[in-house]
Amino acid sequence: MTTPILRLLNVHARYGRQEVLRGVSLQVAAGEWFCLLGPNGAGKSTLLHCISTQVEPVEGEVNVNGCSLSTEPLKAKQCLGFASAPETLPGLLTGRQCLEVYALAKGIDTIDAGLLDLAGTLGFMKFIDQCVDTYSLGTRQKLCVLLALLGEPQLIVLDEAFNGLDPGSSLALKRYLRDKLRASRCAVLLATHSLDIVEHYADRAALLIDGRIARQWERRDLEEIRERGGNALEESVSNCS
Repeated sequence: MTTPILRLLNVHARYGRQEVLRGVSLQVAAGEWFCLLGPNGAGKSTLLHCISTQVEPVEGEVNVNGCSLSTEPLKAKQCLGFASAPETLPGLLTGRQCLEVYALAKGIDTIDAGLLDLAGTLGFMKFIDQCVDTYSLGTRQKLCVLLALLGEPQLIVLDEAFNGLDPGSSLALKRYLRDKLRASRCAVLLATHSLDIVEHYADRAALLIDGRIARQWERRDLEEIRERGGNALEESVSNCS
């Protein structure tokens, strides 16, 4: 594997006395789409929040594009595009204002044409000047993804980003991410319950159970699963549960 864009080493996290992550280690390389699977409560969102600095690990190291979150947090976060949960968006701002605020925070003068093209493809532009609190779940989800993609981040972190999207928007976003991976050599980390996305789009994947990595699938493993077809991935996941 090439130089990792994301490296997690023995990451532990807890809420109060409850330990949620119990020594998670994984790497995501440039050009990779990495999917994180796991049941509800397994720690997927907590792991993503450790990467986005919303949760501070009690032990271990998180490294983004060669920068440690513990010793170089600003440099690390400048490389990161994180899609927040739709319910955390500021309801009194319009979509355009959200994009402008995020762009300002990232030091971006203008929103690039490619991102605006994606917004158009997703059918978001007709809502861009409406307040976020009038948006449906799917429209909020689109805005969250657009915010994460601002500024050409080296690491794109998405938590169930396809929930609530209509089939056309979901397909358009998958193709956009795949093209972005080929063109810019960024990396995508997606927490998802969708085995279909893993089977058709992921380069590598891992299964998180009770705060630990129970299984990882390398590129060759997923290629074999695709060749076998049928319920091969579902059977592989079930055998680890």
